[in-house]
Amino acid sequence: MKIAIVRQRYNPYGGAERFVERALAALSSEGAEVTLITRNWDGAPQAGFQQITCDPAYSRLFGGRAARDRSFARAVQALTACAGFDIVQAHERIPGCTVFRAGDGVHAAWLRHRARQLGPLARLGQRLSGYHRYVLDAEREMFAHPALRRVICNSQMVADEISAFYGVDREQLAVIYNGLDTSVFHPGLRAEFRAATRAAAGIPEAVPLLLYVGSGFERKGVPQLLQAFADLPEREARLVIVGADRKLKALQAAAQKLGLGERVLFTGPLKDVRPWYGAADGFVLPTLYDPCPNAALEALACGLPTVTTTGCGAQEWIRDGENGRVVDALAVDALSAALAELCILGGQPAAQAAARAAVAELSLAAMAGRLLELYRSL
Repeated sequence: MKIAIVRQRYNPYGGAERFVERALAALSSEGAEVTLITRNWDGAPQAGFQQITCDPAYSRLFGGRAARDRSFARAVQALTACAGFDIVQAHERIPGCTVFRAGDGVHAAWLRHRARQLGPLARLGQRLSGYHRYVLDAEREMFAHPALRRVICNSQMVADEISAFYGVDREQLAVIYNGLDTSVFHPGLRAEFRAATRAAAGIPEAVPLLLYVGSGFERKGVPQLLQAFADLPEREARLVIVGADRKLKALQAAAQKLGLGERVLFTGPLKDVRPWYGAADGFVLPTLYDPCPNAALEALACGLPTVTTTGCGAQEWIRDGENGRVVDALAVDALSAALAELCILGGQPAAQAAARAAVAELSLAAMAGRLLELYRSL
């Protein structure tokens, strides 16, 4: 069987890339002839598959991101039309693929969430954006295309959105959760890293420490998080923010204006977040929209009670009051109250155990098994 997997470029911090790597490994183990079609896969593992570099020219000045994505999609469509692949699994919105993995969720849903925090002019700009119009058109055409046989959803939330926005038959929607290496992310990190990591950052052992991990601060709710944290009654609590963002300096200045001073630590992006998972008492991801963030699953696997939002696919694994709380992303007062509760839950062994138990079945082997089951059915 000849199978193509399509991903435009490699992001070393991306959850989709880990999924692609597991899919490639699972298919190769079944004896499939696997080809990765990509614009750029530099820095990624190369074993077990062929690679076709598909890097068509596009105008950065005229068209920008829309021109980039359109040129890649058209080149892939032309290539796969004559290459004789049995299955084309796309991780980009490419009409005509056999399988689509909705790792980025539903663009129409994201725009609806985003519009909630925009003013009238910004909402108009969003509606007129050439890039957003292109993505919505590609999304609509892809879901309606007769070649599409399955959609891989990484959360039940995404499956519900695809059904609601585009009317895709539920039988075509396969919910396959992101796999975790539970031998890497586990509660034992607390004993391994807590004391040393806190000491290096000047954080006392008894002080509640909350952790945020993720890039793209505006979408993932860091401005609201800072405001909610400033309103927290627990004045000794600390917050660590791990991730990259173009507005990092502006948010650091905002934290200072809110009087947070030394209570908030911005680390920038880190290749290994495990020391902070071990040092923290609770995890918070107040994202406006996130299909299924790996960071939240990793935190739960490490035994960290978690606060997230109604726009986050990870809400499936949160039991309010037991291992965290789910709130509206823009409700700062509710978020602040949830953070106060998180400071308490983080010190309770029962809550830590409930966090771990919630994702204990999300192993890499389970994900690979579900993928193989899907491929065999096709």
